[in-house]
Amino acid sequence: MTIFILGLLALILGYLLYSKVPERILKPFKSPTPAYSHNDGVDYVPMPTWKDHMNELLNIAGTGPIFGALMGAKWGPVAFLWIILGSILGGAVHDYISGMMSIRNGGKSLTNLIPIYLNQKFRYVFLILMMVMLVTVTAMMAKSAGELLVILTDVPMAVWMGLIAVYFIASALLPIDKLIGKVYPIFGILLVVMAVVVIIGLIAGGYELPAMTLENLHPQGKEIFPDMFITIACGAISGFHATQSTLMARCVKHEKNGRVVFYGAMIVEAFIALIWVTAGLSFFPDTSALSDALAASGPAGVVYEISTSLAGTLGGILAVIGVVICPITSGDTALRSIRMMVQDDRGIDSKDMKSATIITLIAMGIVILLCLLEFESLWYYSSWINQTIACITLWACTAFILKVARKRYHSLITALPAIFMTMVTVSFIIEWDKGLHLDMQIAYVVAAIVTVILTIIYLRAYMRSEPVPNEE
Repeated sequence: MTIFILGLLALILGYLLYSKVPERILKPFKSPTPAYSHNDGVDYVPMPTWKDHMNELLNIAGTGPIFGALMGAKWGPVAFLWIILGSILGGAVHDYISGMMSIRNGGKSLTNLIPIYLNQKFRYVFLILMMVMLVTVTAMMAKSAGELLVILTDVPMAVWMGLIAVYFIASALLPIDKLIGKVYPIFGILLVVMAVVVIIGLIAGGYELPAMTLENLHPQGKEIFPDMFITIACGAISGFHATQSTLMARCVKHEKNGRVVFYGAMIVEAFIALIWVTAGLSFFPDTSALSDALAASGPAGVVYEISTSLAGTLGGILAVIGVVICPITSGDTALRSIRMMVQDDRGIDSKDMKSATIITLIAMGIVILLCLLEFESLWYYSSWINQTIACITLWACTAFILKVARKRYHSLITALPAIFMTMVTVSFIIEWDKGLHLDMQIAYVVAAIVTVILTIIYLRAYMRSEPVPNEE
C-alpha cells in the first residue's frame, strides 16, 4: 500500500501548499459575491461553505473517479501519477479558476464565459459542444446508476430509469437549497465513508499492489499517451467540473471560500479515484484479469464484485450504495446545468418555471434516448468531449488570468496544463478508431502543430497584456 499512502500524502500537501498559489494570484478578493448581488432564491442562493464543498464534490464525483479509475488501472501503477499530478497541477486549478472566473463575472455559466475571454465567434459552437457533453454525461450517469441498482435489487432497469428521471427533473427545477442543498451533504459524507470501507477491506484482506513502474501494462497494448489521459478524466482533470464550479459559484458567500469549495472538492475526488485504482490493481492478480472482468460484467459488475468480496454482503451493499450516489448526484446537476445554460444564453429569467420545465423535459427526453447506447460508447465519446472542454476552459482561464493577475507569468498556472491537454485531445481524436483512425505518428505530428499554433497565440497575448496594479 506504499504507493497509495504516498499518493494520499501528495494530495494532502497539494491542497495545503499548491492550492495557495492560484488563490494568491486572484487576491485581493472582491465582494459581494453573486450569491448576494444576484440572489433570486432559485440558482443564486448563499449557502454555508461546508455545504458548498460537499455539493461541489457530489456534483463532480460521478462515475469518473470510480469507473474511469478502474478502466485506467489497466495501464498499471502509472495511473497513480496521472491522478496525483493531474489533479494537483491541472484538475484542481481548472476547477478553482473556472469557479472564481464565474464569481468575478456575476455567476455566469461556462458558455457565457468562454466568449468573453476567447472568441465570440465560437459562442454557439461551444454551446452545442457543451450541450452534447452534458446530455451524454447525464445519460451515462443515469445508465451506470441504473445498472448498479439492478444488480442490488433485481428490479427491472426500466423502473429504476423512470425513478431516476423523475429525480433528475425535480433536482433540475427546484431551488438549489431545497433539495440539492439538503441531501448532498449527507450523500457526500456517505460517499467518502464508503470509499474508506473499500480501502480498509483491501488492507484487512492483505491485498498487495504491484511494484511501481512506468511500464505500459495495458493487456490490449493501448497507448499511455493519449489514451490513459482520456480514460481517467474526473479523477484528474475534467471539463464537466467547470460546468459545476460555475453552478456552485452562485452559492459561495465569499471569494475566500473558493479554495475549499473548488480546489478542495477536486482533491477529495482524486482521493476516491486513488482508492479505486488501488482496488483494481490489488484485487485482481494482474491487469489482464482486471480487463477480462470489465469485459465480462462491465464496470458496475466489477464494483459490485470488489465491494462484496472486501466487506461482506452488508458492507458490499453499503459500498455500492455509496457508488450509486456518485452518478445520480452528478447526473441531476448536469441536467440542471443544461437548463441554466440555455436560460442564460436566451436571457430567460431563472424564475420562469414554464420555460425551465420545457427545457428540462426536452433535455431529459434526449438523455433517455442516449441511454439505449452501450456504456463503453457513451464513456469514450463523453470522455473525449469532456477533456476537450477542459482544454478550452483552461485556455479561457489563462486569458482571464492575463486580465486580472498582477504578474503575466501567473498565467502559466493554467497555460501549461492547457498546452498538455491540447496535445492529449487532438492526438486522441485523430488516432482513435471511432475518430479519424489515423496512424499514431500522424496524430502526434498534427497534435504538435495545433499545440504550437495555440501556444504562439498565447505568447502573443502574453506579450500584449498589461500587469494589473497591486490593490490593497
